[in-house]
Amino acid sequence: MFEQKNGALCFSRRGERVCVQAVGRDGLRVRATMFPRFDGADWALAGALPHDADIEIGEGGATVRNGRIRCEITPLGQMRFYKDDTPVLCEYYRMYCYDSPHTPSLRVVAREFTPVRGGDYRLVARFEANEGEKLFGMGQYQQPWLDLKGCSLELAQRNSQASVPFVLSSLGYGFFWNNPAVGRADFAKNVTEWAAESAKQLDYYITVADTPKQLVENYTALVGRAPAFPENLLGLWQCKLRYRTQEEVLEVAREYHRRGIPLDLIVIDFFHWTRQGDWKFDPKYWPDPAAMVRELKSYGTRCMVSVWPTVDKKSENFAEMDERGLLIRPERGNQCFDFLGDSYIYDATNPEARAYIWKKCREHYYESGIDLFWLDEAEPEYTTYQFDNYRYHSGTALQTANVYPVCHAQAFYEGQRAAGQEEVCNLIRCAWAGSQKYGVVLWSGDIQGNFETLRDQFAAGLNVGLAGIPWWTTDIGGFFVNVKDPRHNELLLRWFEWAAFCPVLRLHGDKGPSDIPLLDAEHDHGGGFCHTGLPNEIWSYGKEAERVMEKYLRLRLSLKPYLKKLMREASENGSPLMRTMFYEFPEDGACWNCTDQYMFGEKYLVAPVLYEGMRRRSVYLPAGQWKELESGEVLAGGRTVEADAPLDVIPVFERLG
Repeated sequence: MFEQKNGALCFSRRGERVCVQAVGRDGLRVRATMFPRFDGADWALAGALPHDADIEIGEGGATVRNGRIRCEITPLGQMRFYKDDTPVLCEYYRMYCYDSPHTPSLRVVAREFTPVRGGDYRLVARFEANEGEKLFGMGQYQQPWLDLKGCSLELAQRNSQASVPFVLSSLGYGFFWNNPAVGRADFAKNVTEWAAESAKQLDYYITVADTPKQLVENYTALVGRAPAFPENLLGLWQCKLRYRTQEEVLEVAREYHRRGIPLDLIVIDFFHWTRQGDWKFDPKYWPDPAAMVRELKSYGTRCMVSVWPTVDKKSENFAEMDERGLLIRPERGNQCFDFLGDSYIYDATNPEARAYIWKKCREHYYESGIDLFWLDEAEPEYTTYQFDNYRYHSGTALQTANVYPVCHAQAFYEGQRAAGQEEVCNLIRCAWAGSQKYGVVLWSGDIQGNFETLRDQFAAGLNVGLAGIPWWTTDIGGFFVNVKDPRHNELLLRWFEWAAFCPVLRLHGDKGPSDIPLLDAEHDHGGGFCHTGLPNEIWSYGKEAERVMEKYLRLRLSLKPYLKKLMREASENGSPLMRTMFYEFPEDGACWNCTDQYMFGEKYLVAPVLYEGMRRRSVYLPAGQWKELESGEVLAGGRTVEADAPLDVIPVFERLG
């Protein structure tokens, strides 16, 4: 049954083939299939080169070890994982065996392959639920729970949802589901289940360590880390829905310059183009992009432009892309997306399609001096999320849809690097494991503007960092916003104060209600027929709001050397900039229960105000000395304190010593 093969432990039983191999530091990769051989697709673990494991095979089963992780396998094929001699994860098995304490009559196995008619398998992997365990990571989900124990999470990409299936356990292990199929992860009280709707094989990686920081380092060593972050993008990113003309962009940049407020980046949003899929400026409203970029550069401001993956049937590129097979193919119907056009979506999983879109963007944007791209709609977004309706170059959407944003980011990163650009930094609306290595800032999508949503973003930002994505941001104040609401400014300021201590500080949103007339209501294409929102610059909300936002922008700019250091750490060991309290203080049990404060790197404890009307809040200070940033008061740690939080102050404490 068991054999040692190419340094790995392999076994087969009842048609199932299983391979356990050593990868990385203190890690094991497990694969299983009902096919005669394993699929060659390594997905995010393409760089995880296996090495020889310590293997023992006996009459009572087999053992495979890599450093501190050990896997014991029973004669029936059940696997138990240990950190040194401490059990951390065990497959859920309810079949007859002599040494099982569980009822065997249920006939439930740990690895279940259910045939899909005419296709592959629906796959479920089951593990015992550890009592008292806390689970974190998994990417970006729109819910307020930092600890994911008890949560049911869809493994699928949507606008504002980014599934990155790496989970970090308080028991000292990290688990990565290396499968881009649409599915679900259930972290229930009685069982943990990972499911893929259509898959050829099971594939996961597990690693152990004493600290969360080491677990993230082990994981990102295999799936990749963020490159160097451009120093001149650490300040303010200015954006709104939407600057409609070249002159509007320049007027905003000139006003920032006139006021003496540093502006690192201004972003040109969607429908600056003629049609979706043309990937070029509408010359009527953008007569000389190169001249625009030169003027912006004179103010110390860079320019980013929105790129959608959608291709309108009326686009100048549609016929060629359709003929060459560069588009995602629906099996029912004749479109994928119907926002302001009848559109298909380019197939980023196809290398030829990636080369095609970069060629167009290089010709129409990059050669005018624009070297930053906003990769919107990158899930991709469908009119209806019927994943069984789409086929990609990489396989069906059910099998491979979650990898799409990685491939989309890859198209631009590799194109820019080949063009000679040293530092690549693009904004994207979705991610999967490994996205970070292609130089993307993930933002949390088109979200509502309210305090409930702010709390969701807080949890999302911390968990996505633990899943290996360190560059992250939000639409300050939310995307869908009524700025006429008298409560709006409080939300905006609380959000901006917090964003000053996020990886990227970015103003954006569809600020309404807007009755601004269209520039060209008579046509169904071009930059003039789409609506725009109200102004969204830091002076747009009154003098007091401007004062507070400029105060925190100046504070952020004063931290630039520290921000550069944190970005280097992200590149070197995978550490996020926003860190859960237990990431920096794993030995402090109270920090594992802190769900409304975090560490910005190792030095600053940030306690954002996440509730309307709050003017004081409790803050837990771990052991040591802490200086309150606003007052300068030094406080002893190891206790909970009450911090003042007037509207123009976010409680932040500097760790001394």
